[in-house]
Amino acid sequence: MLNESELMTRARTIRLLVLDVDGVLTDGRLYYGAGGEQLKVFNTLDGHGLKMLQKSGVQVALITGRKGDAIVQRARDLGITQIQQGREDKFHALQELLLGTDCQLGEVACMGDDWPDLSVMRRVGLALTVPNAHPTVLEYADWCSRRNGGEGAVREACDLLMQAQGTFAAALAPYL
Repeated sequence: MLNESELMTRARTIRLLVLDVDGVLTDGRLYYGAGGEQLKVFNTLDGHGLKMLQKSGVQVALITGRKGDAIVQRARDLGITQIQQGREDKFHALQELLLGTDCQLGEVACMGDDWPDLSVMRRVGLALTVPNAHPTVLEYADWCSRRNGGEGAVREACDLLMQAQGTFAAALAPYL
């Protein structure tokens, strides 16, 4: 884990936040309906944080190994247009995604929780995780949220980035 000073220095330069879905935006459990449809539970704290982060100028992308309509719907609700689903090689997916932006790897933060996320987390400017991540992922992370995946962990990451970039107070002001 990074010390506070180094964490804030790196967080200040982030222009793109890449998120895993299962275990980060959700609690990692899989729900199936009677017809075989996948159901996912998302946290509204995370959603509001992502909207505020995007409004502050940081882009958000989802890269996940699974596919599902729930992911597309949640991304649409949050205004996230960069989605890579069914991608086991997440670093290759990130490289493809970066072709459509002017971001460099050092300007990317990635929040993941399991081994497939490590290929991205180890190459970007800031590696974020959740406390219920696999122990190996915790070893490679620069920062870990206090809350578990699916329980507001992404909101903590959004707040961290906005605080480091000096946009947190402006995002909060309309609510005070």
